[in-house]
Amino acid sequence: MMSSPVVALIGIAARSAWNRRANLVWMVIAIALSTALLLGIERVRHQVRGSFSQSVSGTDLIVGARGSPVQLVLYAVFRLGGATNNMTWDSVQRLAAHPQVDWIIPLSLGDSHRGFPVLATDARYFEHFRYGDARTLALAEGRRFDGLFEAVLGAEVARRLGYTTGQRIVLTHGEGGGPAALAQGHDDKPFTVVGILAPTGTPVDRTIHIGLEAMQAIHLDFQGGVRLPGAGIAPEHVRRFDLTPASVTAVLVGLKLRSRVFAVQREIAQDTREPLMAVLPGVALDSLWEVVRIGENALRAVSAMVAVVGLAGLASSILAALGQRRRELAILRAAGARPADILALLAIEGILLMLAGTAAGVVLLWAASGMLGGWIEGRLGVTLPVAWPSPQELPVLGALLLAGFLASLLPAWRAYRLSLADGLNPRI
Repeated sequence: MMSSPVVALIGIAARSAWNRRANLVWMVIAIALSTALLLGIERVRHQVRGSFSQSVSGTDLIVGARGSPVQLVLYAVFRLGGATNNMTWDSVQRLAAHPQVDWIIPLSLGDSHRGFPVLATDARYFEHFRYGDARTLALAEGRRFDGLFEAVLGAEVARRLGYTTGQRIVLTHGEGGGPAALAQGHDDKPFTVVGILAPTGTPVDRTIHIGLEAMQAIHLDFQGGVRLPGAGIAPEHVRRFDLTPASVTAVLVGLKLRSRVFAVQREIAQDTREPLMAVLPGVALDSLWEVVRIGENALRAVSAMVAVVGLAGLASSILAALGQRRRELAILRAAGARPADILALLAIEGILLMLAGTAAGVVLLWAASGMLGGWIEGRLGVTLPVAWPSPQELPVLGALLLAGFLASLLPAWRAYRLSLADGLNPRI
């Protein structure tokens, strides 16, 4: 049990705070905002890290032409950079027939639309692709592509370009923009938007999805990346040709037994029929994060600055109020309070303020997550969960309370010194 002097000091601190409640409410609000911002930034940081590392989940291997594993993941998952070589369709078929393979998702990249990458795939993409915590792709509007010249847009593509279902779009040959790219546009074979995916917070949001046969169809009159003069093929005639893709950029692979992943990876690497490599997504993504983690460090720095600003505000507010409380402190001294009691009184007030402000900040973040979480996910693709502090966040709150207590010691020490110098007639 607490000793009676400590209980008495807490009671005095509470009554003193109540008499100054108008000013202290604003201090509690400032601390609450700092706490909410600190916890919110920490959650966003973890969500960004999780979104990066779980851009693709449930996939055991990413298979592509032999080269740089990081480059393959950057292109196949993040649609960044370019593939040096493709893998043949025969290799894709052999991979699908492998006894250890449960499913595959072929991916073909290379075209674009107004700066957004175009991904050609098939129905297996919507059935087996997973992101985050094994979440499936969901349609916010429309349906999956079924016809030849149909497209499904990622959420960011639709939002930034203002597209809706039923709209017709023209793809561009290659990944760039500018006059050279526009000259190679597939304007003779426009696509109809039939679906828009829900936000995922992954590269899926900025991707335009079409079928593998559609990718083959729009390149029937291209050779070596250049349109053949006078070889235009009308959209209604493309079905007369074999639209089986000759090659793809990469293949996502799911195994029947995850324990066999290294054996299958080694077998793919040793296949003499075509030089291929199989990359473990988690290992490659962790390596990539080490390169781009400057963003995480920046968020940590912002968190630290938010905490410092809040604690500085707490200390300065208490210090500013000391001038008005010198008579109160002198009366306490005259009533028998020791200088150490004055120091303890101010320290207790500081920790009580921190406790009240921290609790209010947790509630504020919880309410804000519930009201704005959907909007934030829809606009930024970042999930802000509606949850009370997790075990990983409790040390952050504990450190904040400790730092607040230490910050309150400065005005407490100042009050201690004033109580030694002042009498019943303090100099105000």
